[in-house]
Amino acid sequence: MVSYQMMVKDVIKKADILLEVIDARFPDETRNSEVERDVARSKKPFIIVLNKCDLVSKEILEKTKSRLSKIAPTVFVSSKTRFGTTMLRHQILVTAGIKGRDILVGSLGYPNTGKSSVINGVAGRHKASTSSISGHTRGVQLVNAGSRILFLDTPGIIPFGENDEFIQGILSVKDATHIKDPVGVAMKIIERFCAENKTALESFYHVTIEGQDSYDALLLIGRESNCLKKKGEVDDTRAAVRIINDWQKGLLVI
Repeated sequence: MVSYQMMVKDVIKKADILLEVIDARFPDETRNSEVERDVARSKKPFIIVLNKCDLVSKEILEKTKSRLSKIAPTVFVSSKTRFGTTMLRHQILVTAGIKGRDILVGSLGYPNTGKSSVINGVAGRHKASTSSISGHTRGVQLVNAGSRILFLDTPGIIPFGENDEFIQGILSVKDATHIKDPVGVAMKIIERFCAENKTALESFYHVTIEGQDSYDALLLIGRESNCLKKKGEVDDTRAAVRIINDWQKGLLVI
């Protein structure tokens, strides 16, 4: 079987323009530096797509877009609500700058960032196969999105040596029951909320976080969520699994 790395290099070589689809909730963590370097070397046009924007506040989205737009044209979309898909189509046509023939668009990114769903949103109909299971796209698929746009849809790409459970947790590559350190992953989710939108976290779990570190906040959430052991102590693993599940299901909105 052709390696993911070879597949990505082949898509970059064939495409006229590249999209990197990232998760708007954790944009920096879901960018793939290895892929971005390969795209930069190719000197081909490049667009960053902030997917799942319906799960992020408008203020945070605008700040992220402003920052990433210094690297490449940036569009935020929600494949769930189809918000931004018309803008993305327009951005592809403008950035590619190709007239008189179809434009081949390479779609790249981590598993579960929603590459196939973004393509379906732009196409306006169910063209690319999608699933909530990571790695659903097994090989490169050619998808006709109409109006001169053809997509090359790729499987989710994880860099060689990537064993970061935090990335795998926030992208649902692994569900909470298959993560070796759910407490550590949940603490990182809490840390991000405390830095970006603490009120949203407090409101969702009906807690008040005042100066506690991420582990103490985890225990606070666990107690309020009744994740308790027989003696009344907080079961930190159960609490962590609850937080990760709420995150992966899109119930926690940053």
